[in-house]
Amino acid sequence: MKPIRVGLLGMGTVGGGTFRVLKRNKAEITRRAGREIVITAVADRNAQKAQAIAGEGVRVTADAFEVVKDPQIDIVVELIGGTTVARELVMAAIENKKHVVTANKALLALHGNEIFAAAQKMGVMVAFEAAVAGGVPIIKSLREGLTANHIEWIAGIINGTSNFILSEMRDRGASFEEVLREAQGRGYAEADPTFDIEGIDAAHKLTIMSAIAFGIPMQFDKCYTEGISRLTREDIRYAEAFGYRIKLLGITRRRPEGVELRVHPTLVPARQLIANVEGVMNAILVKGDVVGPTLYYGAGAGAEPTASAVVADLVDVTRLHTVDPNNRVPHLAFQPDAVQDIPILPMDQVETCYYLRLRALDRPGVLADVTRVLADLEISIDAILQREPAEGEDQADIIILTHKTIEARMNAAIAKIEALPTLIGPATRIRLEMLNRH
Repeated sequence: MKPIRVGLLGMGTVGGGTFRVLKRNKAEITRRAGREIVITAVADRNAQKAQAIAGEGVRVTADAFEVVKDPQIDIVVELIGGTTVARELVMAAIENKKHVVTANKALLALHGNEIFAAAQKMGVMVAFEAAVAGGVPIIKSLREGLTANHIEWIAGIINGTSNFILSEMRDRGASFEEVLREAQGRGYAEADPTFDIEGIDAAHKLTIMSAIAFGIPMQFDKCYTEGISRLTREDIRYAEAFGYRIKLLGITRRRPEGVELRVHPTLVPARQLIANVEGVMNAILVKGDVVGPTLYYGAGAGAEPTASAVVADLVDVTRLHTVDPNNRVPHLAFQPDAVQDIPILPMDQVETCYYLRLRALDRPGVLADVTRVLADLEISIDAILQREPAEGEDQADIIILTHKTIEARMNAAIAKIEALPTLIGPATRIRLEMLNRH
């Protein structure tokens, strides 16, 4: 059979990795795909650098639209990132009846509904394994491996930068600012780290997984997002004292009244496997009603781990290239006419446990005032830790762990507690999840 011809948009870190992996493992990939997969055209703004990587025999251009409109190209691989030009290129590729492989989680989280509808209409595939957790095959697992299951919930460490920062803060007792600078120096964090440390990158990925797990449209705008920038080394230490570790988790859960979709720092029992995922690694815990909990672990970023997922998608598309579109695996796992517009629950309706850290004057009755507020709002306390003030100081930390309550009730309690005259500054609130109990 004649080779499948690929047009690669972007010869950056992942694009270069994809080119190298296809070349290095050419024979093995051909055996799996049933035909050769060849990159015949590359588009990159730095055409000279891209040509040096691609070598002879590969056409390189600075005009990406030239590649997506090329009638000789079967599959377009979009690795340029962003949500403006990338969207135009992907839609143009689909319009030209080309299959698309992308690692662009932001593009899919924001425009996936439009992109998948266009692909369905034109009878082409959009494959996106590399968009979530790099080399970890979580998309294929959700779409195919867990088909027999009613997915109950997903909880994942899906941003390596934030996980590295939290791991280093715990291991070394360093401050957030100190570890962030180190992450930037080591290339784990961008010069502007906002997407990573404020949970936006994780929210993009969680939006995609939630859509596949529950058969709902992409709804990134309804995902609650909270990052790690306000966490302190004291919070890390206090969590350890109670037997927990703090991780930035993306959590989505199906409930009778709707779907939870949230990213935020979370206390997780230290004995659980996901609590022991360190550094830049990713891990996703999926609970199905048939199989129970399953854990997917691996490198969530990097040239070759992400290239592994891109090439896997290329092989899948190659295998299904000539198959009747109605017999392919649907983009969001469920048949297009079976996707349901289930509501995303507002954060106020989410029920979970909480960690509270309060800074208070060392006065009699302070703890009684705080617990009275919680009792009045029917919030049950699980544990309390009160630290003695340091020598020469008149302020101390009070740490409280609660049983489950809804977010709206906890917000009301925090507002009342912060109004107490003996409390100093804002309260720190971190949600707590006992994942094995759900």
